[in-house]
Amino acid sequence: MAETESESGLKIVDAFDLDSELRALLRPGELVEGIRGQHHHLPRYFYEIPSHEAAREIRVTPHFGLNEFLLVDLKEAARVRAFPRYIPCAIRIAAFYLERLREAAGAPVHLAVNGGYRSPAHKLSVAATPHMWGTAADVYKIGIAVLRDRASIETYNRVIEDLTDDLYVMPYGHEIGMADDHVHVDLGYVTVIPREISEDRLEGPQDKPRFAFEERRRGDRRGWPREPLPEVLPAAAHAGSAKSESQK
Repeated sequence: MAETESESGLKIVDAFDLDSELRALLRPGELVEGIRGQHHHLPRYFYEIPSHEAAREIRVTPHFGLNEFLLVDLKEAARVRAFPRYIPCAIRIAAFYLERLREAAGAPVHLAVNGGYRSPAHKLSVAATPHMWGTAADVYKIGIAVLRDRASIETYNRVIEDLTDDLYVMPYGHEIGMADDHVHVDLGYVTVIPREISEDRLEGPQDKPRFAFEERRRGDRRGWPREPLPEVLPAAAHAGSAKSESQK
């Protein structure tokens, strides 16, 4: 188990309390403009990932680890690539939907380099993009299908559109706002304020940095019974059915 994934869970930090170089690169809470002229506030609350080993070991869903959202090349600022690294707390939501895509496709989903989180300092971050919120993913391969042609991209775009209305996909094409060598999927500009951390209006470093440890919420980690649920659910369904019959 990774050191940060202790019984207290992942460490959450207020980016205003990070060092001055990181604050300048992450620009927490800053209003930025998108390619269509809309404006959005950048994320303020981040998970702190202490090491490469931790990034590999910590999983946000059964099939996605944090490291998959941190794959970047030299287009990302050197300080952002250095551990400890920081990723917006909304990454859990993106991972949840990618897990649903994996189920719908019936095959592993592979993120491209620079296809997960990108900081505002990333050279591809020319305008507000959900990648800067940790709520976008560029998928280059699903199963054995490499997504580099119209047929494969449009096929999986339709799979995603049929899966949920929550996700946006870029149409196939070669212009800005289109994709021709991957499937781009995003949730828009989602920010998350974890329940464990206190939100305030102090937008600057504090003498006592603001942080918290995310509570691990799974039932088996709380000491709940580990009996298989299928033995319980049919009885509950039968009870509900009997109640409905009695009310007729």
